[in-house]
Amino acid sequence: MPSQQRRILNIFAFRRIIIPVLIGLGVIIYMILGDLTHSDLASINWRWYSLLYFFLAFTMMVVRDLAYMYRIRLLTGYALSWRKSFEVIMLWEFASSVTPSVVGGSAIAVFILTKEKLGVGRSTAIVVVTAMLDELFYIIMVPLVFLVAGYSRTSVAGPEFSLGGSTFTTMGVFFIGYSIILFLTLLIAYGIFLNPGGFKWLLVKITSLKPLRRFREGAIITGDQVIVTSAELRGQSLIFWGKAFLSTVFSWTARFWVVNFLIMAFTGPVNLADNMLIYARQLMMWVIMLVSPTPGGSGIAEYFFPIFLREFIAGSTGDLTTLVALAWRMVSYYPYLIIGAIVLPLWLRRVYLGRKLIKFSSKRKSPPAG
Repeated sequence: MPSQQRRILNIFAFRRIIIPVLIGLGVIIYMILGDLTHSDLASINWRWYSLLYFFLAFTMMVVRDLAYMYRIRLLTGYALSWRKSFEVIMLWEFASSVTPSVVGGSAIAVFILTKEKLGVGRSTAIVVVTAMLDELFYIIMVPLVFLVAGYSRTSVAGPEFSLGGSTFTTMGVFFIGYSIILFLTLLIAYGIFLNPGGFKWLLVKITSLKPLRRFREGAIITGDQVIVTSAELRGQSLIFWGKAFLSTVFSWTARFWVVNFLIMAFTGPVNLADNMLIYARQLMMWVIMLVSPTPGGSGIAEYFFPIFLREFIAGSTGDLTTLVALAWRMVSYYPYLIIGAIVLPLWLRRVYLGRKLIKFSSKRKSPPAG
């Protein structure tokens, strides 16, 4: 078995899959034992529209994945079929689900795209651009939802965090994370579209400082990736970038509206203003999940869900926040562990065994020398 195949199988090993499942379920069970009461369960009042909202929540996940599949086809110049795009996206999500959020599945995504015969340079460019588009969506949408929903209603009074002797509120952590995302995205965009060589030089200079020298090797790699990305995609048209960003908007909006529909499945219809507020709160919660040290944000997502969204779920008759949080993870997270575990062996068989068969066939057809 090739060493690269061994490495990817090790990343997707059973122990890596079971860890986020146990962490997430552990937090949920703790919350159920501590928060959920008989009166809460008795407050569940299923209506005919509850099934409709559950169906719409699942539909949003389908829309999200279709938008991702379209985007990956667009960025590869339609070199991937819909079937291959499905496999790539499912494995990408699988990798993100079993690795810490601060690490992500980007390295695995480059490996997967390379095995789809796209080349290392092109694969790297695609992964870097998808990350930039995702962050760009976030940078644009946060001010918009603050404007529509109102900042005073959007902000939350969550727990405080201590770091390096300083104390930060939940909103403070959010604004720090947003500022970092804004800075890095603008920096990467500058490198891709304006001055890739200057971008790498700047990274190397910054990491030459004594406190940051341990990041120097990673900075060099990132600089090289941006240079490759610039060469691959710098000349694309505005229509190309418009399609790529629009598919990003569809995918992320569908992802966030899963929670909106699940809340309505448990509590009933929600007005437009509150739906926008729920959407805004999820944008804020996402930046905290982005820096989670746990695989796929397990535990962190379940813990912060009530902090940001309880007011839309808990009523005078009962608090169903824990059940909605569990339903949310069941719809938007755990399916990727199952689908990925099914797709992985099929994909490995296609990219490795299929390649070996082609090589064997070409050798058999080669005419004898002389």
